[in-house]
This record gives sequence, structure tokens and C-alpha cells, in this order.
Amino acid sequence: MKRLFSLLLILPITLAAQKRPRDLGIKIGVLPTGALNAITDVTGVKVGQVTLTEGADVRTGVTAILPHDGNMFQQKVQAAMYIGNGFGKMTGYSQVEELGTIESPIVLTNTLSVPTAADAVIDWTLGQKGNENVRSVNPVIGETNDGFLNDIRGRHVRKDHVLNALAQAETGPVAEGNVGAGTGTVCFGWKGGIGTASRKLPEKLGNYTIGVLVQTNFGGVLKVNGVPVGQELGKYAFKEALDKSSDGSCMMVIATDAPLDARNLKRLAKRVMLGMAQTGGIAANGSGDYVIAFSTANKVLHETSEAVFSSAFLHNDYVSPLFMAAMEATEEAIINSLFMARTSEGTQGHKVEELPKDKVLEIMRKYGRIKE
Repeated sequence: MKRLFSLLLILPITLAAQKRPRDLGIKIGVLPTGALNAITDVTGVKVGQVTLTEGADVRTGVTAILPHDGNMFQQKVQAAMYIGNGFGKMTGYSQVEELGTIESPIVLTNTLSVPTAADAVIDWTLGQKGNENVRSVNPVIGETNDGFLNDIRGRHVRKDHVLNALAQAETGPVAEGNVGAGTGTVCFGWKGGIGTASRKLPEKLGNYTIGVLVQTNFGGVLKVNGVPVGQELGKYAFKEALDKSSDGSCMMVIATDAPLDARNLKRLAKRVMLGMAQTGGIAANGSGDYVIAFSTANKVLHETSEAVFSSAFLHNDYVSPLFMAAMEATEEAIINSLFMARTSEGTQGHKVEELPKDKVLEIMRKYGRIKE
């Protein structure tokens, strides 16, 4: 019943016939995408989402990313985090920074629901078979503030919503736009949301996959594949006066099957911020911009009788293609979140329009950036 409840919540959103930029002739970057052009192109990665749209005031939700379908506490993944701008409520950072591993699912939600999500992830972890003696859990929870469209003070996300998102996580296509943790977000003054993309390196560059999922809720001067769309549309931060339109946050989760250690995952995470910058994001004062990067290649056992363990990691000289892949996938994931989002009305009568895609396509043609 819990799974059915979650699906009913998201059904009205996921049936929308929105088109991604690539379907409209906008090709971002030069590297090929994975089959789904999603974070789930990285084998084993699963995504689950619960969307809450109730009455006139509730526009929020949960997005959960599982690096693999095993016991994450007992089989941790190599990981790193990078803070582009720290105006946020990210949990789990210090232990990941210290030990270089993640031992829980990654959950995204709204700012005031972080404690609830953390509590749910702890429950989920303690309840897994094999964790009967676990007495410490480091839940990794990220957030953006959806308070313009959502009654955020009502704290409508409950533990069962988070547990439902975890329970229904699956491989395959990932819903984008007004779904999950992106239900109430705003990006560049238009409706933002969840976006995802991937890159598949050619055989000669390692044949590795990079997948990115973003929760977009930030501002700046929108660029689409290098075209100054925000400027052309006359809608961008600080156009006339100091305002809060550039504030917000962007959560960026990057997965790869490349055998990277925590140090090179940190380097990879830094490049993700460059992808955000390519879209015109400025990491404003009030923006919480966090990158969480993990590799599925080498698991770290929680309990082992061996004092020394060995794993193969990619040499520094071979990571540059991954850097480029991460930048491209992040840029495209952010643009995908905008193209897949729909106009939304929320609390206190607030309304956020979706990106005017017909006008954007006209601008892209003007600059010769559409492949018909």
C-alpha cells in the first residue's frame, strides 16, 4: 500500500508530455550520452521519488538515490563532497570528508524536512538485515528551500514519504521537472525541479559512465548551450536592482562506475560546479550549492578480518575525460530540469511560470544552435 500511495502522488506529474532539449535539437556538449541520459545509466544506481501536491499550499517531495541495491552500511561506496557555496543544511558532510565513504542512501528534500529525512534514513538503515548491531549511522541528506511555492513551515514531508521513496527506488528512466524534491523549486526565475543526464566515455577513454542528478533552485543569467537565453528573454538576476532572485540552492549528485578514490572524486565534484556555471549559475550569497560524488566500482566493507585491503584506482593522468563528462552532464541535467518543469501555483497564491520553450527555441535558432 505504501508503494501504491507514492505512485498515486506522482502520477499526475509524470504523464506530462514534456520534451527534453535533445528531443528538440539542442545538443549540449560533445561526448555521447548513456542509453537513458540519466544517472541510472551507471549500473546499479536507483532513484525513487515521492511528490507531494496537496491543495493550494503543499508543493514539495523527496528524491532518493541509492548507489547500489545491497546493504549500503555494510558495503560502503567511495565518495566525496564539495561545497560550492555553503548556505545550506547538508547532513553527513564531515564523516564523508574524513573517511571518504558513504554508508546510506542520498536523500534530497526541502530545507525544513532534513531532520525528518535523516530520521527516516536511520530507520531504514537500522532495519536492514545484517545491521542488527549498528549503533551509528551517517545519513546523507541534501536540500533546497522551496518556500516560495510550498508551505515549508508546515513540514509536510513525513518519514513514511521518505521510506516510500526508498522502497520504490529503481533503475530505468528518471522523472524530471515538478517531481520529488524538485516539486516546489524555482530556477533562474522559472520553474525548476529535478533533472538528470549522463555521459558514456568511448572505449579508448575508459568506457566509463558518468551520471548526474540535480535539484535546481538557484539564479543567475540563464544560458542554454552557451546562448544567453536569460538576457534575450530579459529575465535575469540583478537586472535592475539588488534582489533575492539569485539566491536559492542547487544539489548535484554525481555517480560513476570509474574506479576513483575519494581524492579524485573530490576533484570530480569540483568540476561539477563548472557545469553549473555553464548554465549561468553564480552560486549567490544565499545559495547552498553542494556536490555529492560517489563511485560504484570499489566497495568498502564495514567489517573485515583483513587489516589491509587492496583496490585498483584510476591513475591521475586518466581522469580528465571524466572531468569533462561531469561538466557536460551537469550542464545538461540543469537544462533538462527547466525544460521538463511545468508552470506551478502554490502557497499564498504564488505562481512560477515554466520556461517559455517556444521562445527559447527561437532564440537558439537565431544563434544557430538548433540541429533540426
